[in-house]
Amino acid sequence: MNYILFDGPSRNNLLPFTYTRPVADIRVGILTIREKWETYLKSTTTTVTEAYLSEKYPMVEFDENVMINSSYLPNKSLVDLIKNLKENQAIFKGEDVVAFYTKDTQDTINLDLYDAIELEDEVIKIEHTWDIFSKNGDAIKADFNLLTKDRKSQSIPETNNIIAAEHIFIEEGAKLEFATLNASSGPIYIGKDTEIMEGSIIRGPFALCDNATVKLGAKIYGPTTVGPHSKVGGEVNNSVLFGYSNKGHDGFLGNSVLGEWCNLGADTNNSNLKNNYAEVRLWDYQTEGFARTGLQFCGLMMGDHSKCGINTMFNTGTVVGVSANIFGSGFPRNFVPSFSWGGNSGFTTYLTKKAFEVAKVVMSRRDIEFSPQDAQILEHVFEETKKYRRE
Repeated sequence: MNYILFDGPSRNNLLPFTYTRPVADIRVGILTIREKWETYLKSTTTTVTEAYLSEKYPMVEFDENVMINSSYLPNKSLVDLIKNLKENQAIFKGEDVVAFYTKDTQDTINLDLYDAIELEDEVIKIEHTWDIFSKNGDAIKADFNLLTKDRKSQSIPETNNIIAAEHIFIEEGAKLEFATLNASSGPIYIGKDTEIMEGSIIRGPFALCDNATVKLGAKIYGPTTVGPHSKVGGEVNNSVLFGYSNKGHDGFLGNSVLGEWCNLGADTNNSNLKNNYAEVRLWDYQTEGFARTGLQFCGLMMGDHSKCGINTMFNTGTVVGVSANIFGSGFPRNFVPSFSWGGNSGFTTYLTKKAFEVAKVVMSRRDIEFSPQDAQILEHVFEETKKYRRE
């Protein structure tokens, strides 16, 4: 069977992260949503997404296909239902379509004519940006069980201070000495070729993905995910770094999500709690206003390729778009549009020519090409987000 992941109605609620990727390539837990589905299905997947993303993330259609809503994270019962889908059958969770069977000969799809199968089990659904960190603990636990089942961890070096060693899994090539790991409140996964430097204190649930680094003396509270090739230091609480991003110095990051290729300057701090303890509101790209999150703790949402200077201060519930560069004293406003350059004293437009020069240098340091596809995607984002920038 051919499996295709589609963005679904939650795509716009997940901006700015979905400006540069399909919903399927959001990281939550240890794996991206796509990696979870491919591991469960034992099959590769392709994607239905926005037209400007489709060259980098194409769809491949076969004679018979199952379309899967990327907002839903897989579990065994859902995967079993999907594997058994037949022609003219669809899986629903309430009013939401979770998955449906289709043939390439179908010109149109009318799900009202399908046989509806109701998904009874509770599943994790990622439909808002804040779900990425608020549901990260459950996602880490599910991924930990998926990745470590019937496998044996590498041995834990004796210099480390360990609590609940049975809930710690270490992949090959990982280096860790003189660190404290406490997995009593959730599992700790340490990926291939990672490093946890001396003096670090980590409480699970925690995921350190391949080739990532925890700097000297870091203090990390779960549930936190440090994506591939990322670096973290200072104090981190309940946050997700997708990959290739750095918070390498002292300062606090809490209840936050960083996309790829982000960098936080030394002593950057974000607030994750309002002074009056009120519910946090976040910028909503669909309504172009501030949406209720239902959360008392909510920090920083930062899109791909965005960066900030040393001593930057982010207010509670701040959304930063793609390729923004923030610096200077005081708090920048709590919605910073994509391709903005500046800070509390005002912003100008960060032109794509300059932004691309930086992206090429940053990505080449990790031996990754800034491709024409990447440039085309960011050019589209630049044009699409013009309306938010004021000079």
